[in-house]
Amino acid sequence: MHNLVRKDWKCDWTEKQKKVFKELKKRFTKEPVLAAPDLDLRKRIKVDVLDYIIGKVLFMECENRQQRLVAYLSKSLNKTEKNYEIHDKEMLVVIKGLENWKYLLEDAKFKFKI
Repeated sequence: MHNLVRKDWKCDWTEKQKKVFKELKKRFTKEPVLAAPDLDLRKRIKVDVLDYIIGKVLFMECENRQQRLVAYLSKSLNKTEKNYEIHDKEMLVVIKGLENWKYLLEDAKFKFKI
């Protein structure tokens, strides 16, 4: 999916892309994907780093201890960031997650995990 939004991607809409699109549409419209944030519940940030992209996900622990997805973000790394060592990329994604969700984490009732 990441390659589909690149400037240099040539549009080649085949049955494979059509099938994937229909499956994504089905999953996104079948049930609520994101939970509304609640400052009184425990939060957890999960991060992932690849050579060219970073991703972060914010979860909330509900009453039944089930993790519900609150927000997610991904970002392509720029030329400079792509040259970072892996531990620097990991720190970058943690910092970006904290910056993005500062308003949800600052006044949280519980400490959150990363």
